[in-house]
Amino acid sequence: MRRWLPLLALLAGSALATAMAAEPAPTLTLEAVLAAAEAPHPDLDLARAQQAGAQAEQQLAASLSDFRVSLEGTLRTGRNPFYNDRFHPDHQARLNARKTLFDAGRQDSGLAAARDESAARGLQLLDTRSQRRLTLMARYFDSLLADMQYAADTEFMATAYVAWDNARDRQALGQMAQWELAELEARHLDSRARRNDVLRKLRDKRMQLAVALNRPQTVQEDLVDPKLTGNERKLPELAPLLDAMLSHNPRLLAQKQLLTATQSRIEGVRADNRPSVEFEAEAAAWSRDASTRDDLRAGLNFVWPLWQGGRVDARMAREQATFMERQAQHDKLQLELRQTLADTWEEIQVLRESERGSSQANALYRDLALEKARAEYELELKTNLGASMAETQSAQLRKRAVEYRLALAFARLESLLGAALETVKVEEKK
Repeated sequence: MRRWLPLLALLAGSALATAMAAEPAPTLTLEAVLAAAEAPHPDLDLARAQQAGAQAEQQLAASLSDFRVSLEGTLRTGRNPFYNDRFHPDHQARLNARKTLFDAGRQDSGLAAARDESAARGLQLLDTRSQRRLTLMARYFDSLLADMQYAADTEFMATAYVAWDNARDRQALGQMAQWELAELEARHLDSRARRNDVLRKLRDKRMQLAVALNRPQTVQEDLVDPKLTGNERKLPELAPLLDAMLSHNPRLLAQKQLLTATQSRIEGVRADNRPSVEFEAEAAAWSRDASTRDDLRAGLNFVWPLWQGGRVDARMAREQATFMERQAQHDKLQLELRQTLADTWEEIQVLRESERGSSQANALYRDLALEKARAEYELELKTNLGASMAETQSAQLRKRAVEYRLALAFARLESLLGAALETVKVEEKK
């Protein structure tokens, strides 16, 4: 007679009655979590701020050829021989308008650089959103696995406790040595320690999910296990995927835009030594009449910088160094993306062709072993039903972990490609 069974049945019945009487627990789905990728978050706020700054620089570059209108006023007095060497008011007011007509390409270079910088920041914002989705998906799957692991370890702990509790009766009747009872007690305590450690990790995973969602408190909702139908999608060959990534990856495209922007700035620095032409018109009013003063005037100003010291050379050296830095970043990023794409492609292949089959076979074996244990239990044969149930839960955990890794790998692949896998135009190998 296993005296723990009535106790477990009583606890289960009480829990069931409480659950039926209480309101349904709130749930959280993967779709709802991924929808939060557009919600306010420091990562997105930073990317948006950088994009806004780049757009402001573009507006500034575009406005450099606009008319510049200024109003100047002066209150002053002075003396000269024409006024008997006496102080006489010499107040003035001027309305001046200027516009650059020709600057040897300075503005065009600056505007092109600002446009490329703004486009790069926009692409980086797209990549930030994509990385947010990956982070949210990974944190959601981690929490699901932690929930499953906690359930399995709780079952193992209960099994170890029952074995130790039954052994105490046998030891009291002299049917078991003291050292055997001590061994079972140690196993129970070890299983409880593992279960408590898993509980700590579960809380940590829930907190990480809350942080990814930008929520101040730990996620308490019940997580819904997703179906992950996208895991059955066809995987193209690696070579066409590589071509598609090099053409559409937002981070790589952003780095190329930054390179182009630096080249435009270098051209703008070169133009600083070239002449410029400016139109100027002015209307003025004077408190002292003079033959050299015009009430209205208009003209063209020609400026050719002949010597600027080392300022232009220093700016050129700075921009060239920036170009070399960004070129190195581009090349390094391209190598990293190639390796990441290859690793992701290989991971999908291994998960589909090896890990999935192994985990499914193990889960099937554990299901059959559990049915056998239940049959033996009903026939009152010596068996350990609790251990079989725990092993079955562990097998299901391994099976779902493979599917989670596969879904995350597909999501990472789409992030590298910069588009959904179905929309990428690739040529399959025949």
